[in-house]
Amino acid sequence: MQNEREALLEFKKGIVDNDGILSSWGNEEDKRDCCRWRGVKCSNRTGHVISLDLQNEEYIFEPLRGKINPSLLDLQHLTYLDLSFNRFGESRIPNFIGSLHSLRYLNLQYNDFFGAIPHQIGNLTNLRSLRLGHYYPSALSVENLEWLSDLRLLRQFEISYVDLGNIDWLQPINKLSFLTELGLTYCGLPGINHSSLLLTNLSSTPLAVLDLSGNSFTSSSTYNWLFNFSSTLVVIYMRHNPLGGPIPDVFGNMISLETLDLSFSSLEGEIPKSFKNLSCLRSLSLFENNLVGQLPDLFQTLIASKNSLETLELRSNEFRGSLPDFTRFSSLKELRLSYNKLQGSFPKSFGQTSPLSILDLFDNELNGSFPHLTSFPLLTHLSLGRNKLKGRLPESIGQLSNLTFLDLSSNLLTLEFSSNWAPLFQLDCVNLCNCKLGPHFPEWLRSQNNIKALDISSAGISDTIPNWFWDLSPRLRYLNISDNQIHGMLPDLSLKFDTSLKFEALLIIDFHSNRFKGPIPLLPHSASTLNLSKNKFTGSIISLCTNVIKFLRYLDLSNNRLSSEVPDCWISASRLQILDLANNNFSGRIPSSFGFLNMLQLLSLRNNNFIGELPSSLNKCTRLEVVDMSKNKLSGKIPAWIGTHLRCLTVLSFRRNELGGNIPPSICSLNSIQVLDLSQNKISGNIPQCFNKLYSLIQTKNSSATTYFGDETQEFTYFDEQTFSVYMAAALVQWKGKVLEYRRTLGLLKCIDLSSNKLVGKIPQELASLTGLISLNLSRNNLKGKIIQEIGQIEKLEVLDLSENQLSGEIPMGLASLNFLCVLDLSSNNFSGKIPSSTQLQSFDGSVYAGNRELCGPPLPNKCAGEDESASLLPSTNHGKDKTNEEDDDRLVTIGFYVSVVLGFTVGFWGFFIPLLLRSSWRDAYLKLLDKIKDWIYVTAAVNMARLQRKVWG
Repeated sequence: MQNEREALLEFKKGIVDNDGILSSWGNEEDKRDCCRWRGVKCSNRTGHVISLDLQNEEYIFEPLRGKINPSLLDLQHLTYLDLSFNRFGESRIPNFIGSLHSLRYLNLQYNDFFGAIPHQIGNLTNLRSLRLGHYYPSALSVENLEWLSDLRLLRQFEISYVDLGNIDWLQPINKLSFLTELGLTYCGLPGINHSSLLLTNLSSTPLAVLDLSGNSFTSSSTYNWLFNFSSTLVVIYMRHNPLGGPIPDVFGNMISLETLDLSFSSLEGEIPKSFKNLSCLRSLSLFENNLVGQLPDLFQTLIASKNSLETLELRSNEFRGSLPDFTRFSSLKELRLSYNKLQGSFPKSFGQTSPLSILDLFDNELNGSFPHLTSFPLLTHLSLGRNKLKGRLPESIGQLSNLTFLDLSSNLLTLEFSSNWAPLFQLDCVNLCNCKLGPHFPEWLRSQNNIKALDISSAGISDTIPNWFWDLSPRLRYLNISDNQIHGMLPDLSLKFDTSLKFEALLIIDFHSNRFKGPIPLLPHSASTLNLSKNKFTGSIISLCTNVIKFLRYLDLSNNRLSSEVPDCWISASRLQILDLANNNFSGRIPSSFGFLNMLQLLSLRNNNFIGELPSSLNKCTRLEVVDMSKNKLSGKIPAWIGTHLRCLTVLSFRRNELGGNIPPSICSLNSIQVLDLSQNKISGNIPQCFNKLYSLIQTKNSSATTYFGDETQEFTYFDEQTFSVYMAAALVQWKGKVLEYRRTLGLLKCIDLSSNKLVGKIPQELASLTGLISLNLSRNNLKGKIIQEIGQIEKLEVLDLSENQLSGEIPMGLASLNFLCVLDLSSNNFSGKIPSSTQLQSFDGSVYAGNRELCGPPLPNKCAGEDESASLLPSTNHGKDKTNEEDDDRLVTIGFYVSVVLGFTVGFWGFFIPLLLRSSWRDAYLKLLDKIKDWIYVTAAVNMARLQRKVWG
């Protein structure tokens, strides 16, 4: 036994164990017995080490790191080895593992192993269970699975994130005659080849559990293969496969089926009626498909499983109808129906007490009053947010003593309870966003001591924060009280949250859009998201220069009254992705330590008093997508490294600064740029001729309307280190003559604004290549030459401002073909000639052409030379003879004139109408002509009306 003990200690030497998982292993007197060491198990009969279990699946401890020492070969009686969920060395799986011949259970899943899986594992002929795999695809590989054929006693085989797409996996697995559990997840498996299926005899394999999630199986081949096991399969996981089409009826013949998961599989149609046969069904998961049907009919289809069904997961489909009384399903514990189209109100009453623990109806169209839920005493999770429920919340909800998760957000509910109301539950997560709680802080929250996530934003609270609120829960990790009218000063927040928690439990604080005042308080160092925007905070932000910013990913202090210089202390903020200091009174230079923010995606310093040049260190922030430094006092030149280093930029705004010099040609390397605003500076020189390289402005297809940063959690379900508030990017853009902040539609804008500078030269021909551009403003410069003839190629253009330049020549005809143009300004130039005739150009007010003395034609009052000459050359008449002429004209209208009119109309009408009656082909042609004339009149009227509305509403 001594050699086994020494082997384990030798193994420990190669391990990095920061959390002391192996602290019980040692040479000290009280640690002599290795059978009492953590993770070690010995045989009661022989005393030999038979099991080494160091799995860390719950991640309670920091994973073990290092390499697996060959000393394990001395454990000749080892039958169980589990090293899963650790970080063993980013090395290969050691070949010597294949020499541990006594092994019956081997689990090396989810480590940092890479490279080929050693075929020596095939030597472990006593193996009953084998689990291999990685966190990420392509880390592990395998040349073939022929070695599996030697593991004839194998009952359980799982492999994940290993590329099996180009090898024969079906035949080796077919030889495992004792196999009951098979998992091949995220292995790049294609559809099963029909010829391989013919060569495969699977009738002798007692397969009961099958997991093929995350592959490329399609319905036609996969279902045929599955039905070989219709009599034995108990559990099927096939989520994340492009199955498509309807669910086949044959699933209903798998009478032993207990679990079926076809989520994320692009399925369509209704649940098959054959599911009436699934009397053993315990869990049905069809999350994120395109399934339809009436919910009451679905429950009727599943009626055979009313005594067995425990989980029904149908989120993100298209189910409709009202909510039936589901208490008939006496074993149902989880009902998830969020993101469907359910309507109507809750049943007036439920038939019987139910063991339901999770009820998720988030984001439907349920209406009516809030139900009494006393029939569900075991309910722990209640999610009814984003519906149309209204009225007061009944106090009976307080009787749900097991409730830990409550989401009633975005309804028309009022939470007004009696002063002595004392709920029996202790909530972990509370989302009451957009419910009516105010005007005072809800007193009942005072009894909740376990809250880790609380959202009472937009709740009509107009109050100061009571002292008890800050001592609500030491577990609080998410706090959102934004969009209220909460006032007063914030206390020292570094003392109000448990800062002993590790990185795994970072803090999210959102206090934006309130009326807080005073200085920014000291903050807890574990904060990852901090939004204090749209308040009345004053003073400096020097308090951030502690370890506060170490874990920050999102910092928004915009729209306050903060002042002084921004401290140069950002070296440790390497995780920061969002930094918004816009609309304050900051002064001084931009800190050079911003260059250490190499994860930064958005930097907004708009509307402050920053001076000096851009620090060159910013060229290290290569992930920047939005840079808004408008309305400051920045000087110097636009640095060339913006184009060479910040290649991800979609928005770049230096509007209203004091920048000079030329526009660097490297700016044309910004392939993703959509908003380029350099207006109101002192920039000189020519417009670069390389703008045709701005790829995103060439594309006519719009990106998404909103530019988001962060992890958008669609549902208020959990809050951990991966979750932080979504930041919606915004920028100040001049659009249709007004300077506005664009946020929700920023992604739709494609603009270039170089106005109010000192640019010279001609408008580059290359601008015509920007066919996706919708706004071009070159006004208030010293540009000369003509408008480019190809201007009509920019078909999406809605705004064109070339005013107050020295442009000349005629207005090109291409301008008349811009059908979307709704804002045009060509005033104060030297244009000449006639304004091209088009409904578009003549619809604008004459002021858009003013200040061009040699320009003529509508809508200007001055006519072009040669217009109406015929009218001016007609001889004048003798006005003295007008009366005589009128009398002579009257004499022409005699009785004969009226007789002639009647005869002419009669002959003309019947001469036209009788042939139409006699010849059907003529009649059809005439009616088609009338239809075309009617359509032409309608379209012309609609287009002109739309143009008139654009002109009126701007």
